[in-house]
Amino acid sequence: MQAATSRPSVDRMFRAFADRTRLRILHLLAPGELCVCDLVRVLGGPQPKISRHLAYLRRAGLVTARKDGLWMHYSLSPAKGRFHAKLMECLACCLADVPELARDAKLRARGRCDGGTCRK
Repeated sequence: MQAATSRPSVDRMFRAFADRTRLRILHLLAPGELCVCDLVRVLGGPQPKISRHLAYLRRAGLVTARKDGLWMHYSLSPAKGRFHAKLMECLACCLADVPELARDAKLRARGRCDGGTCRK
C-alpha cells in the first residue's frame, strides 16, 4: 500500500521534468531564489504561463514559494527523499544537452529585481 501512495508524487515529478520550460525554471533556481519577474524576464514568456509552470513544479514538490508583498519568490525545495535527491542530481549533471540553459544563465547573471523593483 505504501508504494501506491508514493506513486503519484513520482509520476508528477517525472511529468514535471518532461517539459523544457520547467527544466529551464529548475535550472534557473539552482543557484538560489528568484522572483517570478526574473523568471519572466529570462524565459521571455508571459507571466501567467510561467506562473502555471511554477504551480506545476510546486505540486510536484520540486519548488517552494515565498510571498513578499505583491511578489512571489521561488526556490528549489529541499529533497524529500532519496528519489527526489537523485532526480535533482540528474538535473545538475544532465542538462548540458539543453541549449537554452547557457543563455538563461547569462541572462540570470545580468541582474535581478531584488524584490521591490519589479515592474508590473
